[in-house]
Amino acid sequence: MSTQTTAPDSTGQTRIAQRRTYLMCRPEYFTVSYTINPWMEPANPTDTELAVRQWQALYDTYISLGHEVHLIDPIEGLPDMVYTANGGFIIDGVAYGAKFRYAERQPEGPAFMEWFAANGFTVADPEAVNEGEGDFLLAGDVILAGTGFRSTDDSHRELERVFGKDVVSLTLTDPRFYHLDTALSVLDPVQGENGVERANIAYLPGAFDEASRRLLEERFPDAIHVSDDDGAVFGLNSSSDGYNVIISPRAKGFERQLRERGYNPVMVDLSELLLGGGGIKCCTLELRR
Repeated sequence: MSTQTTAPDSTGQTRIAQRRTYLMCRPEYFTVSYTINPWMEPANPTDTELAVRQWQALYDTYISLGHEVHLIDPIEGLPDMVYTANGGFIIDGVAYGAKFRYAERQPEGPAFMEWFAANGFTVADPEAVNEGEGDFLLAGDVILAGTGFRSTDDSHRELERVFGKDVVSLTLTDPRFYHLDTALSVLDPVQGENGVERANIAYLPGAFDEASRRLLEERFPDAIHVSDDDGAVFGLNSSSDGYNVIISPRAKGFERQLRERGYNPVMVDLSELLLGGGGIKCCTLELRR
């Protein structure tokens, strides 16, 4: 169901906000007690109350924009459970579960799969290591799939079998951007030729190897190229409903680029959760029925 429409931008495209359904997890047990990505420094103090307040601002933003948000209960001892995007990948009511690379996060996989099953989704148990929508992004008729740090190439082939969609593998090379959703954002679908649905995206070219950059340039010639400065503040770890794009307030260049393309940037600061290596998209798993 559309909720907002804008006038056509300079390219003739009209941005339409679509009502989305998300899964989130309150960061009641958030802390940084181990290191599994370059952003995590256990020696630096974290403020759980601040993390909860910032997370609440994101939740309230989704509700105010007309989206539906479901919650999974946090589990003590699993501080990264707040990053629900890593918990699975869902299309048409089928939930492909996560199988985490690091032992610290592995108990999250079954917890998310139990939630999916209890809430009416068909669960596809994973065989290959993957970290859900952190590395898998639906872009029109294709799935963009990241590898290089967390999810394996085998998971890409498994993803193709589960959903029967074309999977485009992209290799990440910068450890700061260890999940695809930290280096690439899907902004909205576009109806292309012969009824094939494409997508508008934004990405950080320097996060990918040369072959992946070529693929992205061929498939998405009109993509927004984001600067390293904006990438480094998790500007691309954003959430879009097709018109409203929830981004970090520190991503000033990306904000301008979005406005030029007819999107409505909405600023939400998740600076405390960035200490764990996650931002807006990390805290947001889309539930597609």
